[in-house]
This record gives sequence, structure tokens and C-alpha cells, in this order.
Amino acid sequence: MAMEEKIFYVTTPIYYVNASPHIGHAYTTIVADVMARFYRLSGYRTFFMTGTDEHGDKIAEAARKANTTPKSYADMVSAQFRELWPQLAITNDYFIRTTDENHVKTVQLILKKVYDAGDIYFGKYEGYYCVGCERFYMETELVDGKCPDHQVEPEFRQENNYFFRMSRYQDWLIDYIKGKPDFIRPERYRNEVLAFLREPLEDLCISRPKSRLEWGITLPFDDDYVTYVWFDALINYISGIGYPYGENFKTFWPWAEHLIAKDIVKPHGIYWPTMLKAAGIEPFRHLNVHGYWNVEQSKMSKSLGNVVRPLDLKDKYGLDAFRYFLLRDMVFGLDSTFSEESLVARINSDLANDLGNLVSRVTAMAVKYCREGKVPRPGAPAPEDEGLISRGEGLFPQVEAAFRELAFHKALIEIWGFINLTNKYIVEREPWNLAKDKAAGERLETVIYNLLESLRVVAVLVSPFMPDAAEKIFAQVGVRDGALKNHESIKKWGGLPAGGTLARAEALFPRVESVMEEKVEEKKEATAPVKPEISYEEFQKVDLRVAKVVEAERVPKSTKLIKMKIDMGEERTIVAGIGADYKPEDLVGKLIAVVANLKPAKLMGVESRGMLLATDAESGLTLLTFDGKAKPGAQIR
Repeated sequence: MAMEEKIFYVTTPIYYVNASPHIGHAYTTIVADVMARFYRLSGYRTFFMTGTDEHGDKIAEAARKANTTPKSYADMVSAQFRELWPQLAITNDYFIRTTDENHVKTVQLILKKVYDAGDIYFGKYEGYYCVGCERFYMETELVDGKCPDHQVEPEFRQENNYFFRMSRYQDWLIDYIKGKPDFIRPERYRNEVLAFLREPLEDLCISRPKSRLEWGITLPFDDDYVTYVWFDALINYISGIGYPYGENFKTFWPWAEHLIAKDIVKPHGIYWPTMLKAAGIEPFRHLNVHGYWNVEQSKMSKSLGNVVRPLDLKDKYGLDAFRYFLLRDMVFGLDSTFSEESLVARINSDLANDLGNLVSRVTAMAVKYCREGKVPRPGAPAPEDEGLISRGEGLFPQVEAAFRELAFHKALIEIWGFINLTNKYIVEREPWNLAKDKAAGERLETVIYNLLESLRVVAVLVSPFMPDAAEKIFAQVGVRDGALKNHESIKKWGGLPAGGTLARAEALFPRVESVMEEKVEEKKEATAPVKPEISYEEFQKVDLRVAKVVEAERVPKSTKLIKMKIDMGEERTIVAGIGADYKPEDLVGKLIAVVANLKPAKLMGVESRGMLLATDAESGLTLLTFDGKAKPGAQIR
């Protein structure tokens, strides 16, 4: 791999300080953090920057309403962002503010450079100005005479201002985007920018007269004007790394991965590349655009009162669960709908049932079966181990490919596929039976080792998403060495050294029993009445047995029915409508309660000989199950 490919520079947009942080800000910043953590683990020299945008009309107006100065107002809101990020485990290397002295000097340097090159001129402008957007609109851009974003009639203004000759670079930009198909991604946003560029590109008004706006960076060639907020803010991506002579600029530019939401595609996809071209600076590597988080199908907005506060969710459900949900439930580039119910469902299914249960099962068996509670030394792998080992060794390339595509949900799906395979490996290898056979000691230790190594591989790959959970897994499987926590260590199976101290801990992700108190109350009110009394003799007619699920599969053409082969001293097939709450692979190996003497019935053409017992829970159906001490076929009494 070439040296330059080992450089990774990721940025968030710098967040405008006219509002407090919400889930949209959290999402972009957590995505950037996940990427930075991932590439650090791959040995990349990494720089991660975020910050706040603090100039312009909106800030001046907000400060007036708050009866304070623009700088004091900006200080207050910027501090909210700066203080939030450590609470969300954000590992940014630098936090930039557009009021920082180094940023102000860099903006003035770029302005003077472009001005001296003849690409900034003085002219008269008249047009429709939206304060909310802080930009002029052409009449053709208005929708029913209103700003398309803010749905208000803009003010008609006539001003003498400075203009950037953006139109000079239209053809260059079209050719550049077409020549680099992944310059703007996903493709739909590349196409959106190219659609903008089919129309003649107007020159960009880049100043505001101090007679109406003083809160901004003064133009270096005219003290009576301040810089337009976008010509100021975009430059943060190079001022924050020390343009033009700083070592960070020399190292990390142009390897920038810009992360933005879709509402600021035009400034980033058109203004910024042309500004860089005019200043003689090489363009950035990628503009990566994501969708909106909606609430009840509506974009989050203060006016609608549907803003989701990150800390509220983090405090209620845990930081790792919150980070996991955001990356798992949004396909990067598309909109996604937030609901607390969806978050709880992810916690209970993916984190509690899948990952949490696996960690608990493996560490419990390892501590119980391994001498002195140490990581065992494995013997030679058996043929039945090869599936797990090959999947484990091939997991990182799959996850890495998903990261390069910004398909974070796919990366997590790949990891969870391995988690499910590991759970299946437990069921098939039956360590509890190996433990009963003194001659199978080495085989037992090999199986346990493979399970512990699986947990280490999972911990390495989930650590960018859930850093705290990963560290807890490392501690339980005896990993202390940082070299065993990076990507190089999982490319070949068997990196976990024997002899490490094993430990059990509390459940990694406890199940969440309720979403909202109101819903709990509704459930209570809906509790079914107790049925009429029966005699003991009548009850004795019901034969309840312990059964082990041997196989499970969905019934074709049914969304809810699952067909299970069970062992209750004899093999039977039963069919149950639990497909909305359980995946077939999650059922294999479970010990369940079954009505054994129920008359056979056909469901979708499949004969069912028995009925399992389940109850309603907050998140759906929950099966009545037993721990590993129950014996298949035993009578329940």
C-alpha cells in the first residue's frame, strides 16, 4: 500500500451556532468518529476535525434577541457542542471555531490571494435575500415567491458588494466531477450537483456591507465590508490544519473526507471546489453526503417541536446502544426515521439477544471449563472448526470494503453474521457435553479457544461503533495488549494468546423492558382477565414438557410462522407464529416449554404436533425458556 493511502483526514461540517445540538449533529459527528477510529486501528495516520460556524446575520439576530453580543452568544452555543462531544465518546483531534484568530487570518489570506488573481470584483447586486439562508435567490429559484427552505418571502435588496468569479470555473468543475465519479458520493448527490451545473453558474456575492452587518471577518482589501459566511466557513477545512505552511496541512491535504447532510450539498459541491481552484489549492478527496433523520416522517425542526436531544437518549439507553442504533438504522445517503421503539428493538434483538448473550455464554463456559480461569491453549483445528475460522479470517476485508463504500449498516450486518455463526458453533459443538468426557479435554479447550477468539475478533471490529462494550469484552477474554485490539491482529486466526485471565461480568446489554411509562400503563389496562377455575384433575390432562429446539426455519409464504424440529425425548415438528419476534437461528439450542398432548394441527400445510408457551412483553412475544440444567423430555409440573 502506498504511503499516501495510509493518510486519513475526516471532517464534519462546522455546526452553525444558531441552535443547540440535536440528533442530526450527533449522527454526522459519530459517523466521523467511527471512521477515524476504524482507520486508526488500520494503522492510518489520522486527523479528525469538527467545530462551529459563528458569523453571519442569523448569529447577530439571535444575539440581539438574547440581549447579548454576537461573540458572547457564539461562545455560549459553541461550548454546548464542545462539551457534548466527549460525552458521546467523540475523539476529534481539533475543534475549530470561525472566530479563532488563525482561521480569521487564513480567510483573509485566501481572499487576498483570489482578489489579487483577478477573481474577485466589485459590483452592484439586486435580488431576493433570505436571512435564514443568508444568501440571495434568483426569482426563478423561489417557490410561489418564497424561499424553498424556509417558506418565507425574502427581502428584495440592492447592494454594492464584492463578487467571486465562480462562473469562470463552471466548465472546469463539470469536467472534474465527471472525471472523478466518486468525488461526490453517493451518486444521487453527484447527479444533483451536475444538475445544478447544467444552468449557467452565477458569480457568488461574497461580502456584506458593515452598514448592515458588522459580525463577520473584514475583507483584507476593503474595511467597509465583511466576508459572506460561506466563503468564511468553508475555509475551516484548511485553516484548521494549518494552511499554507503547517505540517498538518502538508500531511493531510488533499486527503479530506468531508461529511455533510444533504441540505448543504450546493455550497460544498460547487462553492468550495471552485474556491479551492481559484486559490490554487488541490481539491479534497471526497464529499460524502447523508440524508436526514426524520421524526414521524417529518424533518426535525425547533418549530415543529420534534427535535431529538442526543444526551436524553444516551442517558436513558446507554452511549454504545445509541451509537450502534444510529449507524445500523441509517443507510448512508438515505433518509431514516427515528423512533424510540426502533431503538429499543435494536437493543433487545441485536445487542442483548445476539451480542450480549454470546459474550455471557462464552465467558461463563470458559471460566467454568478452563483450568485456573485462563485462556486455554488450542489443539489442532478439526474439520468442523474450519467454517468458523475461515469466516473469522475473512471478516475484516468484508468490513473494510463496507467502510470504503460508507455502508456502515452493511459492516454491522457482516459482524452480526459472524456473531450468529459463533452462536451456531456453540450449539453444534456442545461444549457442555465435551466437558463430561475426560478424553475430550483437548477438544473442549480448542472449542473454548475458538469461541474466545471469536469474541476478540468481534470486539476489535465493533470497537469503532461501541468503544466501551469492546473494552468490556477485551477484559473478559483476557486481552490487555493494545496490539491485540487492532485490525492487523485479526487477519489471521489464533492471535489470542493462551494464559490470559478470564473474567465474567454483568450483562453487556440488559434488555430494555419498556419504552415509555404510558405504554406500560396501556399494557396493564389491557391485561386479559383470569379464565374460569378448573379442577386439579382437569389440569393434569395437560402434558407440559421441556423441549430443545434442534432446527428452525421460516415457513415459506408466511411472515410469522416458524417451523421447528424439537427434541423432547422424541423428535417432533411444531409450528409457531413467532417470526416477528425471533429469527430461526436464534431459536436453535433453546430449551422451551411445550404442550405435548395437543391434537396435531396443520398450519400452511405443515403439521404441528404440540404448542410452545410464550407471553406478551413490551417488545413483542417472549418464549418461556429454561437454563441449561433442564433435560429435554422432562415433565413440567
